Amino acid sequence: MLVTLLALGSLATAPAPAVKGSDFNWHKALAAGKTLEIVGVNGSIDASGTSGSEVDVSAIKRGRRSDPESVRIEVLEHDDGVTICAVYPTSPGKEENECRAGGKSHMNTRNNDVEVTWTVKVPRGVRFSGRTVNGQVVAEGLTATAQAFTVNGNITLETSAWGSATTVNGSITARLGRTDWIGEKEFSTVNGGITLDLPADASVDVDASTVNGSMATEFPLTIRGRWGPRRMSGVIGQGGRSLSLSTVNGGLELKKRDR
Repeated sequence: MLVTLLALGSLATAPAPAVKGSDFNWHKALAAGKTLEIVGVNGSIDASGTSGSEVDVSAIKRGRRSDPESVRIEVLEHDDGVTICAVYPTSPGKEENECRAGGKSHMNTRNNDVEVTWTVKVPRGVRFSGRTVNGQVVAEGLTATAQAFTVNGNITLETSAWGSATTVNGSITARLGRTDWIGEKEFSTVNGGITLDLPADASVDVDASTVNGSMATEFPLTIRGRWGPRRMSGVIGQGGRSLSLSTVNGGLELKKRDR
């Protein structure tokens, strides 16, 4: 319903209240080592670990100008696990919106303002990947590899294994339980700081940089390569694993966890 207000001699129209669409809930047992991937566009993702064996995914759709029922939730089961997407209507003349596994989904929302808010329970040993564009990603209490991606939103990531996180406009706070990953792990943003908590026995090769911000580390660091107030490259512990931290407008901090 539109409400008309009189303000300073002129008429103003208040925004229409959000309209809630039908809720979505999906649950199924998923074995350790498999991956649960959530793909959104507008809306936050809130994931937490659970001691049970079942994945539990809930989603709430809300829209102001757009119909929440225009966005469907699609479940794609595959050999590696399950991918669940918010699939928006395809714009005329554009590539078909499609739910695909492994970060390969294609979504174009055009002017659709429907927001999908996700609440996720992740069983022990199940890997997690959370992807959205406009919204924060929170993933806490996880026990396997975890990844978080957004564009406009903060990221909080906590796992007893390892992980990575990328945003553009937002800060990253991450707590990793292990540093024995294969390849490079990256934590990056443009407008925001990064705080990374690592175990005291961490062994990594660090490459960290910022343009407008400070850097700090609680770990002894053996300098290797460039070093300055906004760039550090060196070795923690015995090294061997690559860790990249980068931002433009924000500080970087490496924290040491005693236990």
